[in-house]
Amino acid sequence: MKFIDTATISGEGGRGGNGCISFRREKYVPKGGPNGGNGGDGGNVIIRADRNLSTLLDFRYKRHYRAKRGEHGKGSNKHGKRGENVYLRVPVGTVIRDEKTNQILADLTEHNQEIVVAKGGRGGKGNAEFATPTNRAPRHAEPGSEGEERTIIFELKLLADLGLVGIPNAGKSTLISRISAAKPKIADYPFTTLVPNLGIVTVGDFKTFTVADIPGLISGAHQGKGLGIQFLRHIERTTVLAFLIEATDEKPHETFETLVDELRQFNPAILEKSKILVFTKSDIIGEDHKKKLASFSISGDIPTIVISAVTGDGISEFIELAWEKLSQERAAIGSP
Repeated sequence: MKFIDTATISGEGGRGGNGCISFRREKYVPKGGPNGGNGGDGGNVIIRADRNLSTLLDFRYKRHYRAKRGEHGKGSNKHGKRGENVYLRVPVGTVIRDEKTNQILADLTEHNQEIVVAKGGRGGKGNAEFATPTNRAPRHAEPGSEGEERTIIFELKLLADLGLVGIPNAGKSTLISRISAAKPKIADYPFTTLVPNLGIVTVGDFKTFTVADIPGLISGAHQGKGLGIQFLRHIERTTVLAFLIEATDEKPHETFETLVDELRQFNPAILEKSKILVFTKSDIIGEDHKKKLASFSISGDIPTIVISAVTGDGISEFIELAWEKLSQERAAIGSP
């Protein structure tokens, strides 16, 4: 399935039904009173989060959605039925934004969470509603009002506990394929990963966490270079960041600062997350260099680990370290 994480659609609530002009017609009652019913309200356009979806692909083919109009009122004080709502399903983690104002209308982070984005119009009143002691036979009724129209933007942000960050070809895809059931495309050239990948990691018998691998970053990504910032939104929700650097990198400090700077340019708040420094591809370096990297320090509060996703060296330790960091962050915010 093709991964689509942004879409723009227009939604229109249904028009309200018209009120009815009607009078009682009964034998021996020459002057029956008004009995025109009200029109039904128009249906709403409603967005609902669905955990079974993972892409916004459907909204690339259909962009306009209109709810049903309300039924007109009828005689004998019969009110029109409300118009049917239109429900649009989006993946959990979708942000709903108003295109005109850029205001965030909702952040759908739970299954079945929903929001009305375009309200239906109000049904018009029938002439029975206008009867008064001085006007017992009103001959007018209200038309239904138009439904609300709105153009909205969908932005999908993956919900993951751990985000993998690195330059192209740093080993992120190989790592996520090693620690989870995710099967990303893997090859020895830059920008193999063109879409985010999401995997579930098992820790022990009953503990799990989710990990997201996003396409590689290069210097100037925030200005559109490489794959730009197209997918950076997917690590905004992560709890812990793992910075992946190749063990053969001759200037790991510079590489780390490049990654940090690109995240800062995109959203400085991302850098407040807990971090892990991971040196990858330890299978292609000697033991002496491996020991040197194991004691490498970027910052006192950022632990360092050396791994090989190919041989499995250090993978168990990495998973345990990630779980420890996640547990600390969850405890700090009171999350289970």
